[in-house]
Amino acid sequence: MIQAETLQLLEWSRLCRHLATFAATKLGVLATQNLRIPDRIEESLELLAQTKEVYRLDNDVPNGLSFEGIHDIGDSLERAGLQGILSGSELLEIATTLAGSRQLRRVIDSQENLPVLTALVAELRTYPELEQEIHRCIDDRGQVENRASPKLEGIRNSLRQVRDRIQQMLQNLLQRQSNAVQEALITQRGDRFVIPVKATHKDAIPGVVHDTSTSGATLYVEPHSIVSHGNQMRQLLRQEQVEEETVRRKLTEQVAAVLLDLERLLAIATVLDLATARARYSFWLDANPPRFVNFQPLSQAIGKSDQPETITLRQLRHPLLIWQQQHELLLPD
Repeated sequence: MIQAETLQLLEWSRLCRHLATFAATKLGVLATQNLRIPDRIEESLELLAQTKEVYRLDNDVPNGLSFEGIHDIGDSLERAGLQGILSGSELLEIATTLAGSRQLRRVIDSQENLPVLTALVAELRTYPELEQEIHRCIDDRGQVENRASPKLEGIRNSLRQVRDRIQQMLQNLLQRQSNAVQEALITQRGDRFVIPVKATHKDAIPGVVHDTSTSGATLYVEPHSIVSHGNQMRQLLRQEQVEEETVRRKLTEQVAAVLLDLERLLAIATVLDLATARARYSFWLDANPPRFVNFQPLSQAIGKSDQPETITLRQLRHPLLIWQQQHELLLPD
């Protein structure tokens, strides 16, 4: 095991920060902050094989591996596992992460001679039916769609009718009492529709005052004639909220039902992102893959027939020195 002092001298943490700039996802960036040097050669060889295969894939496939759509959904998965209710935006991120992971597997499976990566993505389960159901129920803004529930669609139709009725009544009132209003404008205070009434003409349009202008010259009044409609709209808004929550709860339960597979998917996506970051960093460095040997110190080889293998390091350079050199070349004279 490499001592902490040695890692500090090698500026390992700084090197990890450089590697993080080649990561494509937030997951990859976070993972590079906790990178450790493997304790076993088998683990090192596995990581090296991943890096080599991604390097080759990047050369063979236009744009290489794309991590578009993949998000850090770890917190969302944890909350789903605790029977919380995910927001529309969180559900949408899960759907795009499923699609992005499926595309990663598709690219890898389309290539030959990638045994390590192929074995890695073979464990991916991307649940296209869950992705489709989320997109059916949640729009691109993270809002619940009408089609998600017949009940929700009915509530929203009623809401639209009530709003239209309120708007029409207020428009008629503005025309009849044009001298009593500051301007022919319908606005809202909270979830109540109001019109701007001159303070000097407040008795002309009796109603509930929900706000006052800074100068006090304008009162924002909900006329008594629409109060009952406003109350009805508030009830419908609450019903809409409850039904939207019901839709999101059902989707969250579907996520929770496959929680372990989604956690595994997230872990595999992170491994692929790290491998891609290593491959692209090595390309930027113009680096060569290392060769591991069983090195036997000279003191242990004395008196034995086998001579220790000589290790020759040619043109060995620290990656940070290469970065510094590149940075200096870009500086203006």
